[in-house]
Amino acid sequence: MWELTVLLLLVPSSGQAATPEKPILSLHPPWTTIFKGEKVTLRCDGYHPLLLELRPISTLWYLGHLLLPSYKKSIEVHTPGVYRCQTRGAPVSDPIHLSVSNDWLILQVPYAAVFEGEPLVMRCRGWYDKIVYKLHYYHDGQPVRYFHSSANYTVPQARASDSGRYQCSGTMRIPVESAPMFSAKVAVTVQELFQAPVLRVIGRVEARGGAFGGVVLRCETRLHPQKRDTPLQFAFYKYSRPVRRYDWDAEYTVPEPEVEELESYWCEAATATRSVRKRSPWLQLPGRGSPLDLASTTAPDPGNQPLSFRKPPVSRSVPSVPSVPNVTSAGPQFPAGGAPTAGPPACAPPTPLQQTAGALKPDVALLLREMQLLQGLLSRVVLELKETQPLPGHTVETPTSHSAVSQGTPETTTVES
Repeated sequence: MWELTVLLLLVPSSGQAATPEKPILSLHPPWTTIFKGEKVTLRCDGYHPLLLELRPISTLWYLGHLLLPSYKKSIEVHTPGVYRCQTRGAPVSDPIHLSVSNDWLILQVPYAAVFEGEPLVMRCRGWYDKIVYKLHYYHDGQPVRYFHSSANYTVPQARASDSGRYQCSGTMRIPVESAPMFSAKVAVTVQELFQAPVLRVIGRVEARGGAFGGVVLRCETRLHPQKRDTPLQFAFYKYSRPVRRYDWDAEYTVPEPEVEELESYWCEAATATRSVRKRSPWLQLPGRGSPLDLASTTAPDPGNQPLSFRKPPVSRSVPSVPSVPNVTSAGPQFPAGGAPTAGPPACAPPTPLQQTAGALKPDVALLLREMQLLQGLLSRVVLELKETQPLPGHTVETPTSHSAVSQGTPETTTVES
């Protein structure tokens, strides 16, 4: 009978075994760097099912991959390394990295993850709590705060931009005031509380008589797994005008008269205290910008678009090019006996470039044709320059005027060498 009672307590009403969550490992005091010779307390708060067992539930402790000889709920440690814990039937906890320093000055930061909107606290500590004077805090090598003596540095509402490497410097009286000393740099990462929201169309509202009564929009985001219980509020905007102020509902219905201006809407998600606020991009419909998986809806008439504050989309078509005047129709005449021209024959098969130009706009095709004619003209000029170079003991025929001679045989002059 007792065994049956124990089994009923182990199995939930759904008939499937419950999957326990990983235990929570905490550090007291909450600093990841300590001086040599100091001790800290680690505590493992894990899943403890309601069991009628004859033996107590033990806790396993790990230092790296080494199993520690302790089964208590909390232990005191002074050895540097990565610590984890595990309770019966649960996965291993997240790690805590403990550092032990032998420097005169250390910068202590919290062991737990700091999320957006939460306070970030750090302290610069002297050897065995000696007072630090002329205290400076640095963020990525830049000074951010100065104190006359020992004090904590606090960022009231952390942002992603507060991530980076921190350091502190100061002097101590041992027994006289020392030269400035610097702590080791410590990396701090501010975790994202929730992703930037995205505004999506989820469907239409059907009014009486089968007519449509509007379009339903939803402001979607995702919380960090450790903060999935954080409540968020949502606001909706049309251009810069709020159409619905902050509310717990993540959906908003656009009235039917304003459906043609859907692309002018965007939303904003925020915590209840407004410590973290993030806005979405403008609403994008299918075929208008980035491909989003949206419900089908009627797109606005392209000829009656509302004024938008967004940057217009970049056109994928080939830009139009102004036509070039035909400057090769009256080309220069060459002397008799000159080599034939190198221009393209009239019945020559089209080149690949010409075939490509045929698929483009007419003005681009005209530009390509003019470029080919210009190429033939340049070939003629080069050929003429080669033929008109004087040789010793020979006469050279030169054109009298390219502009005056347009038909017939050009006049020439004889030059004695």
